[in-house]
Amino acid sequence: MLALGFAAGDVICALGPSAAAYKSASNERPAGDVMQLATRVNAAVKPFCLPHCPSVAIFRNATAPNAMLVVENGDAKIVYSPQFFTTLYDKFGQGAILAVLAHEYGHAMGETTPEPWIKPAWSQPLRADAWAGCALAKMDLSPAELADGLKAVASYAAPSHPAWAARLPVWRAGFTQCGGDGARFDSAAAGSKGK
Repeated sequence: MLALGFAAGDVICALGPSAAAYKSASNERPAGDVMQLATRVNAAVKPFCLPHCPSVAIFRNATAPNAMLVVENGDAKIVYSPQFFTTLYDKFGQGAILAVLAHEYGHAMGETTPEPWIKPAWSQPLRADAWAGCALAKMDLSPAELADGLKAVASYAAPSHPAWAARLPVWRAGFTQCGGDGARFDSAAAGSKGK
């Protein structure tokens, strides 16, 4: 059981269109390459939450409109649409998948792992962004992967998320707090502004 501050059956974050068509009965095991990327994201943030890391399963589901964090029966699940991830990869590359997975995992981290550098005034989506920035720093992405990841999350925001101009500094804060170089982040982020 994962003790998150969400009601059972909640779609916590859904990038892009409504998640109304999502049917949990259609969840399937993730593709091997997506599982490898999810494992990479998990390993990046694990040192910050030991010994109480959130357990987040990952599933692919053709009824999901995009990528989502869903809480059902106390369990957190990242559910992704294979078509959405194919579009992300074709348009932005592997960095996009890593950034989206990091953001979704960040929603669980934001509920379970307090850090002094996470500002109490940040909303739940901003806490997820901070954790995602931290994960990107710890994964030591190439400059191109980092830029592609930021472009992707700027392009596919959930309607409930703040504007990208408000989110970008929070991604940067997480990135630099977890050892990433601020100048490298700024260079990668230059192409994502105004989305």
